[in-house]
Amino acid sequence: MHKILTTALIVLAGAAGADPVGITPDMMSATVATPSGPVEISRIQDNDNMVSGEWAQTSRPCPNFCIQPMTPAEGVTTIGELELIVMLQDPEAMVLDSRVKPDFDGGAIPGAVHMPYTEAADRLGELGCEPDFEGFICEGDQVKTVALYCNGPWCGQSPTAARRMIEAGYPAEKIHYYRGGMQVWRMLGLTVTGE
Repeated sequence: MHKILTTALIVLAGAAGADPVGITPDMMSATVATPSGPVEISRIQDNDNMVSGEWAQTSRPCPNFCIQPMTPAEGVTTIGELELIVMLQDPEAMVLDSRVKPDFDGGAIPGAVHMPYTEAADRLGELGCEPDFEGFICEGDQVKTVALYCNGPWCGQSPTAARRMIEAGYPAEKIHYYRGGMQVWRMLGLTVTGE
C-alpha cells in the first residue's frame, strides 16, 4: 500500500511540475465575448499534448485542398494568432469563420461569427455595408474590419470569401486573413468551442 501511495504522489508531483503553457510570456489567456457569454482562450496545459485525427493530416489531394497563397487578394492583410486574439477582443472588429456548417459545428475559434464562404458576399449588410439596388455600398466608418479563417493553409474557403467580398464592393484593406486556420489554431493547443 505504501509503495502505491508513493508512486501516486510521484506521478502527481510530475504533473504539477509541468511547465505552464502561455500564449506569450506575458499572457496566459485572453477573454473574448461570445453570444453565450465570455470565453477564455488559453492553451492546453498538458506538455505532452499532440494534435490527432484529421488535424494531424499533412497531405490532402490538390485540387481541392491546394496550399493557399499568403495573401488571397491584393490589399488583404495576412495575420497570425496574436493579431487574431486582439481582433477577437475588439468590439469594432469581427472574426468570421468562413467554413461550411458541419466544419463550424465540429469546433470553432471562440467569438467567431459563422459566415460560410458561399454566403459572405450576400451578407455584407452584417458588416456595416448599406444595401442598394445593385448590391451593397461599403463606405464609411461603420464598415467593420474583419478577419476570415477556415480549416488551414490548404483550405480555400476563406480566400474565396475574401475575393467574393471584394468583388461585391467590400474594401480589401478592411479584410484580414488568418491563413493558419483551425489546423494551426489546434496545433498550438488554443481553445476551441463546439466540441
